[in-house]
Parts: sequence; C-alpha cells; structure tokens
Amino acid sequence: MQCDVVVIGAGAAGLSLAWRLLSPPPGVSTPAVVLIDAPPGPLRPPPRTWCYWEQGTGEYDAWLTASWHRVRVRAPGGRPLPRDLGGMRYKMLSSESFVRALGPRLAALRHVEGVADEITDRHDGVTVACRGADGTEHRIRARWAFDSRPPDPAPPARVGLVQHFKGWFVRTERPVFTPDSVDLMDFRTPQPPQGLSFGYVLPTSPCEALVEYTEFSGDPLSDDAYDDALRHYTGSLLGLGDFEVRAVERGRIAMTDARHATRAGRSTFRIGAAGGAVRPSTGYAFAAIQRQTRAAASLVHAGREPLPPRAYPRRSLTMDAILLRGIDTGRLSGPDFFTRLFDEVPTERLLRFLDGGTGPLEEFRIGLRTPVLSMLRTTAEMPFLTRRT
Repeated sequence: MQCDVVVIGAGAAGLSLAWRLLSPPPGVSTPAVVLIDAPPGPLRPPPRTWCYWEQGTGEYDAWLTASWHRVRVRAPGGRPLPRDLGGMRYKMLSSESFVRALGPRLAALRHVEGVADEITDRHDGVTVACRGADGTEHRIRARWAFDSRPPDPAPPARVGLVQHFKGWFVRTERPVFTPDSVDLMDFRTPQPPQGLSFGYVLPTSPCEALVEYTEFSGDPLSDDAYDDALRHYTGSLLGLGDFEVRAVERGRIAMTDARHATRAGRSTFRIGAAGGAVRPSTGYAFAAIQRQTRAAASLVHAGREPLPPRAYPRRSLTMDAILLRGIDTGRLSGPDFFTRLFDEVPTERLLRFLDGGTGPLEEFRIGLRTPVLSMLRTTAEMPFLTRRT
C-alpha cells in the first residue's frame, strides 16, 4: 500500500492531523493519507471529552457539547473566586461528536484497523508494518509518518505525577447547576497525603453536568475509591440530592518533565501527547494538539519537511517542572498555589500563561504571585536530580 502520509492513532491528534491534511489550501493537491486505528480493545482510547479555552469563534464551535464565559475556583476553605472570561470561552467537545463531524471528510482517506508493529526508515520515506485485528499483515509505504502513540518506554524524567480522575455525567431531579459557569477547581475536597485533589463541574443545563473527582498524585486510585470520593463530593459538598448517573468518564495523564521529541526517525514524527502536547502542570492538551497539527499539515501541503513545532516554550516547561517538584515534595501546597494565582493574576493573562502564550516579563510578574522562597529552593535542586524512566 502506497501513500503520501500515514497517521498512526485515531485520537484527537491523529484525527485532527488527518482532517487538516485533507483540507489543503486552494491550488494544492490533496495528499493520499492512510489512518491506522487500533481495533476495539485496550489499545483504542475510550470515548472522552476534550476541554480548552479559545478566543472568540473557533473552527469546532458547531460541534461543541457546551461552552462557558465564566469559570470559578473554590479555595480550600470554600471561598468562591468567580471570573468572567471576557472574549474567551471555555469549550467542551466530545470525542464522539468530533468523529461524527469529521466523518464525511475523513471518508477520503484509507482507513486501516490494526496495530503498527514496526516503522522502518527508507531513503525516500518510511514503511509501516501493521497487523490487522484478524491477523492480516499490511505494509504501508509513505513519504511521511506521524505517530501519536505513547512512546515505550516513556522518556526519562526527574519528577513525575499522574493526573487521574473519574467523572459522572449526572442528571439531577431538581435544578442545581449554573449553566453559564464552570467549576474549574474546587479544592474543598479532602486532600491526599501527596499531591492535591479537586472537584470539576461542567454543567450543560440546570439539571445536567459532568462532575469529576481529580487527583495529582503518584498513583491512581481503585474504582471504589473514586466512587467514594464522587459520592462525598456530589453529596456533602455539592448537595445535588437525588440524581441519575447517565455515563462515566475516567482517565489518567502523565504529568512529568520528560523531554518529548517530535522527531522519531528521519521521516517519522510524534504528535499529540507523544509529541509533548500535554501541559505538565495542568494536563490540558487539545489546544496544543491543534497548533501542532495545523503547522504539520501546512508543511506537508507546502512540500517541506513537516517537523511539528514544540507544543510549549522551554521556559514554560521549566516552570512546570519546578511546580511539579514542589508539589511532589510537599514544599508547595497545590490548592494554595493555584488559588493564589487565580485570585491575583488577571484571568486573560493566566489562561495565556497556562497555554504557554505569555512572554518573559509577564511570567516574571506571575512568578511574584507564587511562594518565592519555596520555588527558588526547588529551582536550585533541579539540576542535581537524576532523570529516570
């Protein structure tokens, strides 16, 4: 099988890139694209929601589940900190909606259901050996390959936590939610011995919302422990009363200072989480995935080497590493850190900072709103820490 581009993985990164590759500018021919998607089972990502903030109208607005112009953080003592996003919106897109919307355009590509076993560089491109669910073997020759699968083993890191969560899509018997506002971080939840925890509420109507319990810590919880935490949060803290759980979402995201290279071979590149699109301090990735895939597709269309750009500036990743180390050692209180930032930094600037879009002077001013001595101590020890797989 011969093509111009092979995309491995049909998650947010793979689908976004395939869609952009099939949408060339006027006068540019559409490349031949093969998309390799894992068969149903543990290798295929489950349905999920992707959230991101964006200025004004976006290209996916017609497919959104919901969007909000207000967000709120609750301090550990319960003090609410509501913020208006101005011209920005916090947006929620489901993977099912994304796949349905892209379906007609993605019909133009060749879809292979299977597992990529081997990627081999050639002088003029790559060959991907793929094994189908029925055992059929495929060999796909392409000029370029984009791999969105997590690298195995993971890149070594000096510090690493896991953001792990479970959420319930609930429908209550009485109106209890404020549909125009998201609870971004509710730190009234009991805090774990290591790391931090918070509640997360995405209302879609006065009686419907996605309610999640999230932790940043060393290890995920058992399923029963998540359910206990959610029952406490929905009952004792939110006071939802009687409700029906209509669907469940769960996940885990590595939050490390590992260096994710976007090049995996002469003609093979990594995108998405594999290419460093996850912001280590927050776990957000969708907006960075769009930046990466937009740039890579433009380079393919221009006939140039499509090396995806870094998802975030180096200094942003350095600050994230210091923050994660501070939380992991207990020098920094995660709830106090994030609450103070949200309370003292203008909302628009803070959101740009979390997305890697601020300059050095802005970041210096934001740094003054953090526990300076603890941050300096942690900064001083970072060069002496060993990176481990």
